[in-house]
Amino acid sequence: MTSGKAARQDIGILADDLTSAGDGAAPFRRTGHEARILLSTPATALPQAPGVTAVDLGTRLLDESSAATRTGQAARLFAGSALLFKTVDSTLRGHVAAEVRAAWAGSRRRAVVIAPAFPAEGRVTREAVQYVWGVPVHESEFSRDPVHPVRCADLTAVFPDAVPLGPERAAALPGLIDRGALIVCSAATDGDLDRLVAAVPHLDDVLWVGSPGLAAALARRCARSDRAMVRTPAPARRPLVVVGSANPATRRQLAALRAQADVRGLTVGDDPAPTVEALRALTSPVLTLQTPDERRTPRTARALARSLAAVVRALAEERLVDALVVTGGETATTVLQAIGIDRVDLLDEPEPGVARGTPAVPHSLPVLIKAGGFGDDELLLRLCRLVRHPAGRTDANRP
Repeated sequence: MTSGKAARQDIGILADDLTSAGDGAAPFRRTGHEARILLSTPATALPQAPGVTAVDLGTRLLDESSAATRTGQAARLFAGSALLFKTVDSTLRGHVAAEVRAAWAGSRRRAVVIAPAFPAEGRVTREAVQYVWGVPVHESEFSRDPVHPVRCADLTAVFPDAVPLGPERAAALPGLIDRGALIVCSAATDGDLDRLVAAVPHLDDVLWVGSPGLAAALARRCARSDRAMVRTPAPARRPLVVVGSANPATRRQLAALRAQADVRGLTVGDDPAPTVEALRALTSPVLTLQTPDERRTPRTARALARSLAAVVRALAEERLVDALVVTGGETATTVLQAIGIDRVDLLDEPEPGVARGTPAVPHSLPVLIKAGGFGDDELLLRLCRLVRHPAGRTDANRP
């Protein structure tokens, strides 16, 4: 890692939800590291293991004070990592400032480098302002998020003591890190992020804070020559697509999937029993399960996530499905924990914002986890093709 810890390869990732954990770990898996995702915070420090350990802290669901406390505790557990990365949402949702400061204190790192840009998904930072496809995030659809509406796109307002830095001034980073600064970095391309990472001699001096764009730049810097093998999963005979995210992008993706002749599904309500009975009667090779389209209060969203989980548990126990495609971080955590999964070993990242893995529980279902706001309208179609035809042989007109 270009530091006194160079012989070690342990990488810690602190994430505020499950999709962020997958997004943060996947680029390292792609560059040869083993990777695992924990669905809850460990009680004590884990033995140092090669590769990546990403932990879902679940702080999106907490109040700001509780989120900061949990993040600080986790940062102390992972403080010895050769590289420590704190994920933040590329649209700045969540308790961003409180969690970053708590992670910095717990990690005991000299400085913080914050770079939330994710250029592949249109999320860029210009002059310390965060944009989504050219729109400041506080003016985008993310300003209407029912749980964490984004009110400010200016990172220097979110972090008043920050030093703003553009990629053209990357050479100034070592001096700022030596001074113990909190540095907000602008970036509009993957090359900008690569320049920022390349300018830092010792990666373990820094608490790195960002989205999948920065994770990918760090992974390219730390790429392994002795790459861990990627196992191709067995084809799924009957996948279940579980949609808990109310993001419009995901709903468009679900509509495109549901338009296919061999896809059938249902919307879950407060009582999961009728949905289980109805799904048992379906014979389609691809099933979908969704929450209602309307945006919901946090309490209602959690209740519906539990209903989704109860339905998935019933179908899995009866072996009526053999793979899961799940969208939305809270949904994914609730569903996977309901079927006894607390760790997922990451295989790869088939698309931006998508993590494919196998649970550590024997005989459990392989999973694809997708962040709600990512991807074009045909993404769920492609993911269904992937789980049914992992070797790539498929009819392009069928999921």
